[in-house]
Amino acid sequence: MASSTQFVITLVALILYQLVIGSYSTTFTIVNNCGYTVWPGILSGAGTEPFSTTGFVLQPGESNALAVPPSWSGRVWGRTLCSQDPTGKFSCITGDCDSSTIECAGRNAIPPATLAEFTLNGSGGLDFFDVSLVDGYNLPILIEPHGETGGGNCTATGCSVDLNAACPMELKVISSNNGGEESVACKSACEAFGDPQYCCSGAYGSPDTCKPSSYSQFFKSACPRAYSYAYDDGTSTFTCASADYTITFCPTPSASSIKSGNGKYPLPATDVSGVRHVDQRVNNVVIAFVLMALVVERLW
Repeated sequence: MASSTQFVITLVALILYQLVIGSYSTTFTIVNNCGYTVWPGILSGAGTEPFSTTGFVLQPGESNALAVPPSWSGRVWGRTLCSQDPTGKFSCITGDCDSSTIECAGRNAIPPATLAEFTLNGSGGLDFFDVSLVDGYNLPILIEPHGETGGGNCTATGCSVDLNAACPMELKVISSNNGGEESVACKSACEAFGDPQYCCSGAYGSPDTCKPSSYSQFFKSACPRAYSYAYDDGTSTFTCASADYTITFCPTPSASSIKSGNGKYPLPATDVSGVRHVDQRVNNVVIAFVLMALVVERLW
């Protein structure tokens, strides 16, 4: 009887462990707050388990919640002005991953593209995340952590400003649309000119030799929390512990490109995902403890 009781207690304890640990798995909620269709792309880092999807479509106002593989690293971005030709080949004017399908299937974004970058459960158990304009810009992105359990500064970051119209002429990507032409993306100076001083390569391949340029300052002044060039780490990398993340395309802009009056980026819409996940964690723990108590009481 004692061994049977011990077995059941051990079994329930394992269930409790799985419920608690499982409840801390990360969720990315990808939101399209733009007035046009966006096709998110996802690329997993080398040696990282891939997502269940690497590309899909979001109509204006739509969102998609995705479970993130443990200790995942990689990037998320938005593709715009996408279409399919008569042969079925899929392509996009900006952010295309050259896979010929909606799924990017391990292919990276073709610059220029605004990137949301993550390394989850990294050094010290922290998540590291940033929004990068190093490869240029194609649409606004905001990353917001929710339901964090402590650790890190858990600060929202991103670029909520539409930079395409203000982009310097020599960096603009122009596309014909509806009988006219418009700026649909903004190249990095590295892509536009290939100069090592803009690419932080060759003799400029270190923090001491690669410095901000007038072009990177254009991005930085508009979006102070986003990466503007390769060694822009100090003001552009953020950390959090055991959080879920909302990645919003075209977040509602505020009067300031940095913050709203309450010290945080404005939410694109009311979002209670963090509360929902915290409540679920608590519910899982309570259910497991109740189950264990009932089993032990019955056996004794």
